Amino acid sequence: MGSLDTIATTTSVPFMSLARHHAPIAADLRAAFDRVLDDGGFVLGRDLEEFEREFASYCGVRHCIGVGSGTAALTLSLLAAGVGPGDEVIVPAHTFIASALAVVHAGATPVFCDVDDGTGLIDVDSASVNERTAAIVAVHLYGQICDMDAVDTFASRHGLLVIEDAAQAHGARRGKRRAGSFGSAAAFSFYPSKNLGALGDGGAVCTDDEEIAAGVRRLRNLGQAEKGVHLEAGMNERLDGIQAAILRAKLKRLDEWNASRRDTAAIYREAIGEACGTLVEDPAGECVYHLFPVRVPNRDMVRALLAERGVGSGVHYWPAAHRHLPFADIQTAEPLERAVRWSEEELSLPMFPELTDNEARTAANALATAIEEVVQ
Repeated sequence: MGSLDTIATTTSVPFMSLARHHAPIAADLRAAFDRVLDDGGFVLGRDLEEFEREFASYCGVRHCIGVGSGTAALTLSLLAAGVGPGDEVIVPAHTFIASALAVVHAGATPVFCDVDDGTGLIDVDSASVNERTAAIVAVHLYGQICDMDAVDTFASRHGLLVIEDAAQAHGARRGKRRAGSFGSAAAFSFYPSKNLGALGDGGAVCTDDEEIAAGVRRLRNLGQAEKGVHLEAGMNERLDGIQAAILRAKLKRLDEWNASRRDTAAIYREAIGEACGTLVEDPAGECVYHLFPVRVPNRDMVRALLAERGVGSGVHYWPAAHRHLPFADIQTAEPLERAVRWSEEELSLPMFPELTDNEARTAANALATAIEEVVQ
């Protein structure tokens, strides 16, 4: 764990500290910035090309295309695969709203399904399909990969495209494969707090599909096939060179950081015990714990008590995706009760690679005490 484990007591446990995350690698980040400053490759330059090659190799795919955000990655993946107006796309109801907004941005309609009660991941058995259904978005929430065998079987049965939303799963494994290598395409976010985060917005599409890769490359760059030749109404959604250089510096440490997150998760599990529900781990996978979610009664009260004790926390995600205003006119075939319960009970504990063992135990003990006070 972090070098601050020698601290005897902890009076404040931050939910996330980018300052602590970046301090040990500040020299590398400055060197990356200086390199781009010197060569001038700010847009579609050498560092972007090198990062795309390195991240594709890391994920085990042939192509990586850097784009402006995780939302853009999802949208461009769908568009490049031919999804558009008149199509419907299955999306789990427990996820960040961007998973569904990307479908809307592509001109299609999100159709929400329920999630597994233990993992919060998509439950394909609850999904409805009709003649307009074109694709399914498998969201690898909290750093854990979906049951892709079930997703692929379901998709094959109905002739659906599979898109991975891997925004929270950089480096996660299922079997011998990493997130990003399962679907026809996969979307990553490099928002600063992600397991692999830029110093601003950023994203990428990973794929083995040559046509999807070529389509995303055109669409991210104003629809250009070559300089001055615009084949379609594309977007300006390029990952800039400075962010790519920063990501290259960080990618070398991603596995180490993910291991630290798993160590923290083990401490949490031992300290929390049966005090509340914790994320069910898939024995076939290796979770990278972008977040550490627990399920608690009277969440707002518990969160307030944690704050009083100096422990940061987060809520991911409330309300359930289908209950957001942009989707008010979309009908759901089922009440999606498990997704709603997740949205009402989920509380995320502090989680970042530099969190110390002592801080994790302090947070877990504060949680147990808060739950006791709430349920009395």
